[in-house]
Amino acid sequence: MDCRIESAETHRNKCAACFRQFNKLEHLVEHMRISYHSVHEPTCGICRKHCRSFESLREHLIGPLPKQECRDIFSYRGCKFCLKVFESPNSRRIHQEKCQLSGTNAGIIGRFSNLGLRDNLAIGGGARGPQVVALACKMVGGGSDGSLDLCARVCLIDEHENIIFHSYVKPPIPVANYRYETTGITPEYLRDAMPMRHVQRRIHDFLCNGEPMWTIRARGGRARILVGHGLDHDLESLQIEYRAEKIRDTAKYPPLMKTSKLSNSLKYLTQAYLGYDIQTGIQDPYEDCIATMRLYMRMRSQAHRVQEYPLASDPQNRNNFASWRQSEIERMSPEQMLEISRSDYYCWCLDSLY
Repeated sequence: MDCRIESAETHRNKCAACFRQFNKLEHLVEHMRISYHSVHEPTCGICRKHCRSFESLREHLIGPLPKQECRDIFSYRGCKFCLKVFESPNSRRIHQEKCQLSGTNAGIIGRFSNLGLRDNLAIGGGARGPQVVALACKMVGGGSDGSLDLCARVCLIDEHENIIFHSYVKPPIPVANYRYETTGITPEYLRDAMPMRHVQRRIHDFLCNGEPMWTIRARGGRARILVGHGLDHDLESLQIEYRAEKIRDTAKYPPLMKTSKLSNSLKYLTQAYLGYDIQTGIQDPYEDCIATMRLYMRMRSQAHRVQEYPLASDPQNRNNFASWRQSEIERMSPEQMLEISRSDYYCWCLDSLY
């Protein structure tokens, strides 16, 4: 009988999401208050453990110190790219043929963008839902030692991977290092390139899509969603300001980060989650656009359970774990605590709802 009591108490103090065990119930409540567990977290398809990121889930399933039972099942029924688990090895094989994407087309088509200006930027458009574009830049070096990043080439694509805009960019100050080994850019490409201020205005106007910057909001409106990797750096180099609510950065998206403060490289993310290599030799911004758009679309297509007020910051959720509700929360089961818990980041699956 004592064992049964102890077992029940153990379950009562165990997090229903990450399975951490706490000595006291109030410690579990505090954990739930700061962990922001939700249906949007990457979750093991075998034991249903919630992980903060796909990197944590990968470690849980594959290593270096995986959970043995989950690893054994995942080794013959799991997809190493999207980390889903299937009913049989044959189902996994059929899925993985589609899940592992090819970078061949991106490389071939991208080389055509070297031909120069492609400008299909147009304000408006009647597509349903949020219009999404991906942006990438390639930098040359300025300053006395060539260490100052200057945008010398920019590419924009739509969500169907079509080039909307491609141009070489004439930097506002002299170039000290063309970084040819990775950029493939020579002085000839920039001699008659589009001036920075023209590129800046064209892209800015296209992103805002006729909507004043101060009216742009997270959901709805005409302004376009902008996808990229390290977009702060790219936008700074283009001298463009854009609303954070419309930015989807694969370097800052919590499920794709290495740790809560450390990003993964786009090269790694593409190899690990899309299954092909990029940035080998001379780097093409079109190839980077393709990779970030594919990562975004994969994250957006996740079938998470729909919730009212899905963010912890939504006014209706702010008191879910308030200290004045401590006694009430302690009467809840771990499953009930998880039910009222909400995410502290905007999951990209929500873009598909608007």
